[in-house]
Amino acid sequence: MNFVDLLLIGVGLSMDAFAVSVCKGLGMTRINKKQCFLIALFFGGFQALMPLLGWFLGSTVASYVSKIDHWIAFALLGYVGGKMVYDAIKEWKEDETPVALDLPLPLKELTMLAIATSIDAFAVGITFSFLTVNIWKAIGIIGITTFLLSALGVFLGNIFGSKLKSKAQLAGGIILIALGIRILVTHLLGLS
Repeated sequence: MNFVDLLLIGVGLSMDAFAVSVCKGLGMTRINKKQCFLIALFFGGFQALMPLLGWFLGSTVASYVSKIDHWIAFALLGYVGGKMVYDAIKEWKEDETPVALDLPLPLKELTMLAIATSIDAFAVGITFSFLTVNIWKAIGIIGITTFLLSALGVFLGNIFGSKLKSKAQLAGGIILIALGIRILVTHLLGLS
């Protein structure tokens, strides 16, 4: 995978974290830079850690599934992306609840949110183990991308409100589905 592929995966994976960051920004009457940094650090850190864990797990079974690895990558990315699209559409139909402003940011809650938004990255890490991917480059790109987009999400949430949240999740899902299709088609056409 080249840099652009990894960057697109990083953007796609970071959309859940971006959406949550937007929500956190909604809850601030003005930007709290320390909280913004912590949110971005936790989300970026977990988005980098989870693909690494998935890659280690996948590497142990990669030799057994090398003949169907492209189908596994397609299925995992399609599932993760499809779920993100489904959740975004479902969210459009739900009523918005009012947001309490300037709430504290408990580290336990932030850790749980970071884990929840990075589960998809674990599945992508498993996919990386079946493909020719430099895992260190991949997790660096994914972590930095998520860090930057999460910080941006806090700022945009504070400025523009809840309109961006589900749109970001929808865009991330579409990106992951498209990459899964690209991996499958590239393999089936013998272009890899």
